[in-house]
Amino acid sequence: MKYYIIAGEASGDLHASNLMLEMKRQDKKAEFRCWGGDLMEKQEATLVKHYRDLAFMGFAEVLLNLRTILKNISFAKKDILNYNPDVLILVDYPGFNLRMAKFAHEQGLKVFYYISPQIWAWKKGRVKSIRKYVDRMFVILPFEQGFYKKYDVDVDFVGHPLLDAIDNERKKLKSNQDFRAVHQLDKKPIIALLPGSRKQEISKMLDVMLSIVPEYPEFQFVIAGAPSMPEEFYRNTIGNADVKLVFDSTHDLLGKSHAALVTSGTATLETALMNVPEVVCYKGSNLSYQIAKRLVHIKYISLVNLIMDRKIVEELIQNEMNTTRLKQEFGRILDAANRKRIFEDYKILQEKLGGTGASKTAARLMTGYLDK
Repeated sequence: MKYYIIAGEASGDLHASNLMLEMKRQDKKAEFRCWGGDLMEKQEATLVKHYRDLAFMGFAEVLLNLRTILKNISFAKKDILNYNPDVLILVDYPGFNLRMAKFAHEQGLKVFYYISPQIWAWKKGRVKSIRKYVDRMFVILPFEQGFYKKYDVDVDFVGHPLLDAIDNERKKLKSNQDFRAVHQLDKKPIIALLPGSRKQEISKMLDVMLSIVPEYPEFQFVIAGAPSMPEEFYRNTIGNADVKLVFDSTHDLLGKSHAALVTSGTATLETALMNVPEVVCYKGSNLSYQIAKRLVHIKYISLVNLIMDRKIVEELIQNEMNTTRLKQEFGRILDAANRKRIFEDYKILQEKLGGTGASKTAARLMTGYLDK
């Protein structure tokens, strides 16, 4: 069968690539055309657009890049029609993908949605579009099935694909000595800095994260570079700060880290599943933040706290994301008693998410629905 897949971010590229691997095992004649990244392209897909050309963060940034976004939408519609797939598979990225769902449905194409948009946080009205234009939704968070049920939408809970990705990475993790040698790290305990994957958020996050580095000479601070960002971009921000920069080694880095400072997003859950105490950070443009504060109605911004429905990791948001508060919360995740409590909560978190096999389950269900 012919599959057209659209993922607009680094995490979508990861999860879509694992889904594609399992789809090929289920469907020996699978052909893929996609919007995504390097990992999807490695699954023998024809890559139409890279996610680094699609990622615009925040309301203000979207408005500033509206012309480019509209051109991408127009191009995608034509490309989907020309390819004429058996199914369009959309991966999160709702602002763009829900438009594609409506278009594809109106053209008589089957539409699957893998990894639900976070409509339980804001824009709940989008559930009407999903009910109307999406043939099947595959969700990855345990509470999402109950959310959709309230709106009479039957969805499949497949488990979280991060468990698969992390399980695969753990099998390939280098030894502690090798990792340090490859990246020329010293023997100090490692603190991971994950400032995000988009240029706008990295610029805002990294300056504050780096501001506490001189206070802790007993640690080796290491930045996880986003694969879509050039090294020079980071070097300009780092300056003379005593930190290291690594690319394509985030799980390796987390596997060796004592603690982490993490920009809000999928990486917060990734860090928790790697059993690393963390402080969750978020700072956007003031305009985007003021708009979001009025539209988004959730108790927490991190997936870790949302899934647990209580605060187990600290969140520093907007003005709270400053040197003084970051030092304070960083000190707390170094405290032995607090770390013990965090590890106990992380164990409960993993139990809530279920076991591995999300990608395989989703692929099996998708090919099964298509066969019918």
